[in-house]
Amino acid sequence: MARSMARAAAMQLVYEKLMGGSGEDTLDALIAFTPEGDDQAYIDRVLAGVAEHGSELDQLIARHSPSREIGRIARVDLCILRVALYEMRYDDDTPESVVINEAVELAKRFSEPSSARFINGVLGAISRGEKEETTETP
Repeated sequence: MARSMARAAAMQLVYEKLMGGSGEDTLDALIAFTPEGDDQAYIDRVLAGVAEHGSELDQLIARHSPSREIGRIARVDLCILRVALYEMRYDDDTPESVVINEAVELAKRFSEPSSARFINGVLGAISRGEKEETTETP
């Protein structure tokens, strides 16, 4: 199964938890997706990582989202951002450009049309900022 399907499943489970669910529902109950290969390990890693680093991820989002306060970001968009940022910061399996592109595609699929531009802008700013910090360090 493509990683993009596992990423969509992870985002939906993060959303389910944010909305008051357990975040542990079976994928069959939420979406038509059957994990294959290392998909379940990836999903579990993302869910645990987003839970563990949630406040740090939200601080990054808030810092790079001058036009929207964190509390005013659509919940679906917030979940997409959290999953993407977790991958960008803690999971080196996927290049940042791919993570950003996948997040934009999730926004097009699950959110409003303007959300794709917003998510691309926030993730791009974070990516550029981290690269600048890395190159400035002696």
